[in-house]
Amino acid sequence: MIASHRERLMRLVRRRLPTAQDAEDCVQEAILRAASHSGLDPDRIGPFLTSVALRLCVDHYREQERRRRLLRRAATVGVPELPDEGVCDQDFGRWLLGQVEQLRGRERQVVLARAQGISTVEFARMHQISVKAAEGAFTRGRARLRMVCARALDGAAA
Repeated sequence: MIASHRERLMRLVRRRLPTAQDAEDCVQEAILRAASHSGLDPDRIGPFLTSVALRLCVDHYREQERRRRLLRRAATVGVPELPDEGVCDQDFGRWLLGQVEQLRGRERQVVLARAQGISTVEFARMHQISVKAAEGAFTRGRARLRMVCARALDGAAA
């Protein structure tokens, strides 16, 4: 019963994926999922297979994009840093750390903790607050630091 949908699925998926091999893999995966799904209503096999196949197409493109991003990151990792860039980065880091003093109490605490390598979950446990509260304080602190940087850059450009 499931195999009778194979050709229709191939036509559907082939229009959405770049190669015939990718389409074949997608259809086979959809058929396997349907076959392993116990209690599937025979009247719903067609829509189930269609839905699964289309979602697998989307997953295919998401995986391709993830790989592209990873390759871009890997390509830039091997680029040696110029000495003046390292000095500028260190100087900027010191300046930014000084700007942390402008943050409010909890925001300052969590940003400094993160700078020391303490996760927001660990920070929440240490200060007996919820993880959401710690993450919110960190997000607000980061946003305020971005605003400070933006203002400083605007001032330097002027």
